[in-house]
Amino acid sequence: MVTQYERGRAKEYKAMELLRTDGWVVARSAGSHSPVDVIAAKLGATLLVQVKNGKARVKADEAKELVKWAEAFNADAEIWHFKGRGHLEKRRLRARK
Repeated sequence: MVTQYERGRAKEYKAMELLRTDGWVVARSAGSHSPVDVIAAKLGATLLVQVKNGKARVKADEAKELVKWAEAFNADAEIWHFKGRGHLEKRRLRARK
């Protein structure tokens, strides 16, 4: 039986794969409970991504914490929500200045 953790981790790896294909250098915040699941960099830009799967939702306080981290790194912050049948919904929370 596949655990919720394993399903989430698989989507984090999928997000990393998509970013690498687009030329980003990526790292995963493995096993952490931080607001950042994937960190990516490309041509001086930094992107912090919180990955969600299925019916999971980002709570308001989690979104605020992700924005706080993005501000500290002068990074873009996005939530990537993998929904059914391979559909990916991206939501930008903060764009770097």
